[in-house]
Amino acid sequence: MMKDFYGKLVSHWLTNLKNSERGKYFIKEWVIPVVIAFAIVIFLNKFVFILVTVPTGSMEETIIPGDRLYVNELFNADSAERGDIIVFKSDELEDKRLVKRLIGLPGETIEIKRDGSIYIDGEKLEEPYAVQCSGEEKTFKVPENSYFFLGDNRPISYDARYWEYPYISKDKIIGEVVFRFFPLNRIGKIK
Repeated sequence: MMKDFYGKLVSHWLTNLKNSERGKYFIKEWVIPVVIAFAIVIFLNKFVFILVTVPTGSMEETIIPGDRLYVNELFNADSAERGDIIVFKSDELEDKRLVKRLIGLPGETIEIKRDGSIYIDGEKLEEPYAVQCSGEEKTFKVPENSYFFLGDNRPISYDARYWEYPYISKDKIIGEVVFRFFPLNRIGKIK
């Protein structure tokens, strides 16, 4: 009888040890990596990237309404280049986040001709991404520490051409659009 008792005790102890080893394995191989991955995603979303959904067709064909984008918040506005697609806030539009293409840099003169063509400091800007539209001629002089933005789909884009104050100051720039992650059939880098 004692032999059966000790046999059951040893058997029970070995079963618990095996379960304990399984538990350790599960924690080591599954729980810890998932927790670490989740912490990295939260960190990146909080401090490096934000997720933006585009609600209008102002940037078609480059960005379609409903596209979900990763925006690099570590972007330095001083290194911005013409043609970058930027997310910024506009005081005029109640601090809404907007996604537009950078056209004018600080100190530049932007001329929009009747046929929709754009000249920067007298030189025509080639814009293969833009849907042109005709309209009235306008000239803009971009102040220091400010930028000038237009949508790619000019016939429907409500952009700097129509704003009361058409310039976005450097401190209102949130980041640069770098990647489309949804829809899956359009996933990839944005140009």
